[in-house]
Amino acid sequence: MINIKENEELDKLNHSCAHLLAQAVQHLYPHAKFWVGPSIAEGFYYDIDLGDDVIKEEDLEKIEKEMKKCSKSAKNIVRHELTKEEALEKFKDDPYKIDLISRMDENDTVISCYTQGDFTDLCRGPHVSNTKEIKYFKLLKVSGAYWKGDANNKMLQRIYGICFENQEDLDKHLQELAEAAERDHRKIGKDLGIYMMSDLVGRGLPMYLPNGFILWNELENYIRNKEIKRGYKHVQTPPLGNVELYKTSGHLDHYKDAMFPIMEVEDEQYVLRPMNCPHHMVMYANDIHSYRDLPLRIAEIARDCRYETSGSLKGIERVRTFCQNDSHIFCTPDQIESEFKNVVDLILECYKELGIKDFKFDLALRDPKDKVKFYPDDEMWDKAENALRKILDDIGIPYREMVGDAAFYGPKLDVQVKPAVGNEFSLSTCQIDFCLPMKFELTYVDSDGSKKTPVVLHRAIFGSLDRTIAYYLEETKGILPTWLAPVQVQVMPVNSEYQGEYAKEVYDLLMDNNIRVELDDRNEKLGYRLRESQIRKIPYTLILGDQEKDSKSISYRLFGEKDTTTVSQEEFIKLLRDEIDNHKLRK
Repeated sequence: MINIKENEELDKLNHSCAHLLAQAVQHLYPHAKFWVGPSIAEGFYYDIDLGDDVIKEEDLEKIEKEMKKCSKSAKNIVRHELTKEEALEKFKDDPYKIDLISRMDENDTVISCYTQGDFTDLCRGPHVSNTKEIKYFKLLKVSGAYWKGDANNKMLQRIYGICFENQEDLDKHLQELAEAAERDHRKIGKDLGIYMMSDLVGRGLPMYLPNGFILWNELENYIRNKEIKRGYKHVQTPPLGNVELYKTSGHLDHYKDAMFPIMEVEDEQYVLRPMNCPHHMVMYANDIHSYRDLPLRIAEIARDCRYETSGSLKGIERVRTFCQNDSHIFCTPDQIESEFKNVVDLILECYKELGIKDFKFDLALRDPKDKVKFYPDDEMWDKAENALRKILDDIGIPYREMVGDAAFYGPKLDVQVKPAVGNEFSLSTCQIDFCLPMKFELTYVDSDGSKKTPVVLHRAIFGSLDRTIAYYLEETKGILPTWLAPVQVQVMPVNSEYQGEYAKEVYDLLMDNNIRVELDDRNEKLGYRLRESQIRKIPYTLILGDQEKDSKSISYRLFGEKDTTTVSQEEFIKLLRDEIDNHKLRK
């Protein structure tokens, strides 16, 4: 999907369309006050104060019609430059513009406004030259937005839209939006009964329903078994910690804004943990370690809590509590390369089995000029960054260097996936850390009997199970591979009166073979039950009639297909077990 901000002409066109929207709204709602209306990657929006009036989705068509009138009026869009005093006088009746102007430095900023016919707006520009150039647009939605993004301020109404240079591009974009809506994990999650949200429980706090918990467990068991085979030791630590823990790690200084408020308990201070590394550092320090014990790979499926603003929350993709597939590998400097390669190998193995193909590697580095965000030790940073570069070069993985994206304690490798919906994001990460082992005074006894400080690799194959599920639902449109499907087989007798007993026999056989199966012997027409099975995206639907009953065979229909295949019971069990046990993808 196109990024408007990456195309200069589209960016200008969408910015101009935001003004056209404001002009139309002013015609329809003369009392309207306007905050800001920028172009964004997805098009444009305008934040508007309409007093007691509320714009609903059905009102957008009316506003579009007025925008088209404004466009056809073919008014020139003229720029004017003002002094600060002139700007304050011109917009004296608009408190939102006065707020913007008052915060401008007239010595550094040219104050400008743009006029098109009867509408004038404060703006830096640039804009197209005439309203007739703004023809192909669509208003997409309306939502609430706090003034200045502050929940303590008044709620404004935000109208989103998109504008293109021709109808063909607009139609194509709208089709892509429709496709994105069908792929949206929030819709799929609701349709398939994966998870739910409740304001009574709290925003950003997902609850996984039975189908979702099955999916969750399968992914958790999948990655845990992978880790066990590679020598990881799984642990469990509490989802909160003493404030002193995060003072020691440095997270309280560097991460406080993303943490929930401190709780006072019996003269102690606690916080909900935003990450797991401090707990694992303390766990390592509990024993004396020899170089022979290393590498020590501690792993945990750990629940964390981070404060996200309500406006940034999105389904289970961005939440306030989530589970990381986390691990901390304690190793000697000589083991860094082999351990890092092992992590990359595990990432690629999982991606291949899950069918994840569209991804890139980013090497996240510190910004040497930022002495606040990043731990102030130039020698440590140079050592860590050079080590990571060498490893990636030796492995032969192409990567992008992203200055300023490192963790505060060290550089990292981020694996960025490109989802079917929205912008790319980091799904997996591996970070090299010389900092926290020093802060926690971690040691191991080296071969010469001296005490040395270990190096730690922070890694997560599934950055969070929640985000991984959201990503995978959108990638597959909810058509999950059989091993992940909450219900793998639906058994249907053609007529429960005649084949019901045999259907129950097949159901019991599948249950005995650890297949997730349901029996649909309702007194409904077969066609109705088949459609329902398709809506639920169940991989295999068994249709059992007299022929199957008499021959003790099974006729199955794959999701999305109309043809049936008949096999023996033994063949069907073998087929399923092969598909499930080997984590095969759907064809």
